[in-house]
Amino acid sequence: MCLIRYFLVKSFNFKCLVFPVRQQAFQKPTVNPRAFAASTSLKMPPKKVVAENGKRKASEPPESKANGSSKKSKITNGTSDPLHKPHHSAQEAEENGIVLRKFYPHEMSNERAIAYNNDELPRPIDVLASALEETRDQRDRIEVGDAVVHWFKCDLRTKDNKALDTASETAKEKGVPLVAMYIVSPQDFEAHLTAPVRVDFILRTLEVLKEELAMLDIPLYVETVEKRKTIPDRIMELLKEWNARHLFANLEYEVDELRREAELVRSCLENGVAFDVMADTCIVSPGELTSGTGKQYSVYTPWFRAWIAYIHEHNDVLDLFGPPSKNPSSARKRFSKIFDSKIPSAPSNKKITDEEKTRFKSMWPPGEAEAHSRLSKFLDDRARKYDETRNFPFAATTSCLSAHFAAGTLSTRTAVRAARSYNSTTKLNGGNQGLQTWISEVAWRDFYRHVLAHWPYVCMNKPFKPEYTNITWEYNDEHFAAWCSGQTGYPIVDAAMRQLNHCGYMHNRCRMIAASFLAKHLLLDWRMGERYFMEHLVDGDFASNNGGWGFSASTGVDPQPYFRIFNPLLQSERFDKEGEYIRKWVPELRGVGGNAIHDPYERGAGREAKKGGYPERIVRHKESRERCLARYKEGLGRGTA
Repeated sequence: MCLIRYFLVKSFNFKCLVFPVRQQAFQKPTVNPRAFAASTSLKMPPKKVVAENGKRKASEPPESKANGSSKKSKITNGTSDPLHKPHHSAQEAEENGIVLRKFYPHEMSNERAIAYNNDELPRPIDVLASALEETRDQRDRIEVGDAVVHWFKCDLRTKDNKALDTASETAKEKGVPLVAMYIVSPQDFEAHLTAPVRVDFILRTLEVLKEELAMLDIPLYVETVEKRKTIPDRIMELLKEWNARHLFANLEYEVDELRREAELVRSCLENGVAFDVMADTCIVSPGELTSGTGKQYSVYTPWFRAWIAYIHEHNDVLDLFGPPSKNPSSARKRFSKIFDSKIPSAPSNKKITDEEKTRFKSMWPPGEAEAHSRLSKFLDDRARKYDETRNFPFAATTSCLSAHFAAGTLSTRTAVRAARSYNSTTKLNGGNQGLQTWISEVAWRDFYRHVLAHWPYVCMNKPFKPEYTNITWEYNDEHFAAWCSGQTGYPIVDAAMRQLNHCGYMHNRCRMIAASFLAKHLLLDWRMGERYFMEHLVDGDFASNNGGWGFSASTGVDPQPYFRIFNPLLQSERFDKEGEYIRKWVPELRGVGGNAIHDPYERGAGREAKKGGYPERIVRHKESRERCLARYKEGLGRGTA
């Protein structure tokens, strides 16, 4: 079990199999890397900077630069404080689209990351907790105005929503209407690498949510705010317009959101508004589980045991919150403009084509009711055999819920409680093995949020293990483009990437295979792959995606040891034995029979593969493995500098 690090809770979408692959897009053996990179938003490195073998190299090791390297970074700081100096490869991270300087500072030094690790810098979650605690008495004394507001973010549901339930109860108690709002932020979507397919799913979900709330006479106000820095001011304007003095929202664990909410708690108070941020995303909140030495767990297995024990001891954490109460009928007249308003279209930076809209609408039906329907169907039909069947990408054996978890149309608390009700025991680690395994996979979402809260620098383009920044990564644009477009010559890798590009989704086993291939066979900077996944996944979730890439690149918590390198051929033969998944997504190989489907050029099907336009391998496994081991060993030998 400890070897299976699932990027996101299973969500293989069988419906995507009914859509024909656009063969003409996949049969070309070559790709213009710069044109492809432009279409994927990732910036390719300057063409003139290449090594003798044609591959752009990562930054020189720290000691080389200290000894008078001719390369000079454009990033200068002028300070000797190691906590404020940029990392030695900060310029390179910026050039290759890893650090978005439009929104964020340069890549921090390893010393600063270690300072977070050593409790020498305040964590954003602690800053928010302090803001809430220090203002609690003052906020409690604020009288309710003419309305109570719930701010939807990644919790687009009416059932089992703590902040929404609290807001509804507050409004009901005071006899005032509940107003809901959602802010569309093009800059947040850009800064957070939100995939256009995910934005489409969110907006379609908001349409469903608006209708569901309207049946309760609750208005849902949705507005596009172009500049992310003006969101707090715009919220204050809306609260003033509605004469609302209480605002509720559920907590998000990414750094931007924690810092924004900490500031907003205090600025709201200055304006006579009580802003309550509630922990609802995790079943067990970060900070509740510590090791015997009082520290945060960084390994899943002991953390999971503690998570199970905590839930068994505190059964109320699986209690569900009810839907909001119906508003007074007068709300219809007072907020008629909101009821009559439309959900805005996607921002220009996240638009998709009409063909994609049709495709994704069929693949990913939105809304809370759809999420509950999928959950029930999974538990009825497939959950009990989940442990045996989950790793086979062509089979429809998984829950199809990750997009709903990411958007918040279904809470993990609801999912785990439902799974428990299908079991023969109330113990989460007992009874049917399939249900146990699925619950353990849902728990990974909590685990990675606990990690994010305690080690916030993983949200700042740093690996959990800072010393891994000393590995010399490749920035080979041809290899990256081949990986992105599914043209590596490794059928299982190519099938996975083509599924991602067509469905906005990739089977979880294949996420591990594709990520390991990028980081270890190609030695490309794993953060480029992490970004590509986020910009294309309908279920893109930072904590889980980052955790999965950390595992595959061996840079994260609870990692795959760097010397354990997935062999794509063996993975293909084991998990797609008959080649159904490959033939679905690599139409050039549909006529290849037997085990040649896994390695056509080495198993006698090279002529057919070439005729179909399928490329030969861009790297060889044995040589890549040896190069990877040497590169990791060299980088880790430099310590944490």
